[in-house]
Amino acid sequence: MCYGRAHSAYPKAKDPMSSEDWIVNDLTLPTSEMEGEWESIIGVDKLKEQIVNQVLLAIRLRADLPFKVSALHGLILLHGPPGTGKTTLARGVGQQVATLLAGGTLRYVEVDPHGLMSAEHGQSQQQVTELLCEQIPLLAEGGAPTIVLIDEVESMVVARSAASLTANPADVHRATDAVLMALDRNAREHPNIITIATSNFTEALDEAFRSRADLALEIPLPDVAAILAILERTLADFGVAYPKLGRLAKEPQLRAVATALKGFDGRRVRKLVTQALAAERGTVIDPNRLKIADLLKTAKRASEIQKAELREAA
Repeated sequence: MCYGRAHSAYPKAKDPMSSEDWIVNDLTLPTSEMEGEWESIIGVDKLKEQIVNQVLLAIRLRADLPFKVSALHGLILLHGPPGTGKTTLARGVGQQVATLLAGGTLRYVEVDPHGLMSAEHGQSQQQVTELLCEQIPLLAEGGAPTIVLIDEVESMVVARSAASLTANPADVHRATDAVLMALDRNAREHPNIITIATSNFTEALDEAFRSRADLALEIPLPDVAAILAILERTLADFGVAYPKLGRLAKEPQLRAVATALKGFDGRRVRKLVTQALAAERGTVIDPNRLKIADLLKTAKRASEIQKAELREAA
C-alpha cells in the first residue's frame, strides 16, 4: 500500500535523493513556456481532440463521481514509435485544457522516471512510493486540476512476466507494484490528478498498468501529407532568418521530398533540412543557397540508408 510521510514502509537510504530531484518541471498553466508545443505536432488533429476531450472528461466526471462509479484512474497512455511527438503532445495538452477550464489554470508536473529506478535492493519501490504517493499529492493538494507527465514510463512499469533475470526481478516487481498501487490510491483520494504516460515500447509495459489506462492512443508515423506539412512548417520557420529557405516551402517539388521520406518519424523529417544544409560547404556558409534538388537528394539518400538498416535488422 501507499504510506504517508509519517508511516514510511522502508527505512531511509543513505544519502537519499530528494523527491524534488525527480520533478523536472512544475508549472502553472497556461504559460509562455508551453506556447507552440501543441501546434508543432502536425497531422494528428483527431488524436489531439481525443486527448483534450479525455482530460476534460476526467476532470469533470472525477470531480462529480466517486471512483467506484466512474472507474476512471485518470491515466492516459500515449504510445508509438520514437519521434512521433508523444512527449510534446503530453506537454502541450495541459496548455490547451487550461484555456478551456472555468478556473483558467492547471498545474503541470513532469517526472523523470529514470532517476527513480535504483540498482540498490528495495530502493526503486521506496522512491516510486515517495514520489507518487507523497510528493505528487502534496503538489496537487490545493485541488486544482493537475497533469503529471511520466515520459518513457516503461522504465518504471516493466512487464513482470518478462522481467530480465540479469536484473533483480523481485525489485522490478516491487517497483511496478508501487506504481499500480499509487494509481489506485490517487484514483480514489486525489481525483484532480491526471497522469499522462508515454511509451515507445508498449510490449514492455506491465499489462496491469495498461489495463488502468482510461485512454490508450497510438501516435503513428506521419503520412506523406503530414510529412509535407512538417517540411513546409520547418522551411517557413527557417525562412525567418534565411528568406530563400522560406520560399522553398511553396515549391511544388517539395511533395516529392515528402514522398521520399515516407516511413520517417516527425523528428527525422524536421532534421532533413539541416542535413541537406550540412551536405555542402556552400550551404553551410550561406543557407540561402539551398535548393529543392538538395533536399530531394538528401531525402533519397536518407531513405536508402533506412531501407538498408531495415533489411539488416530483418
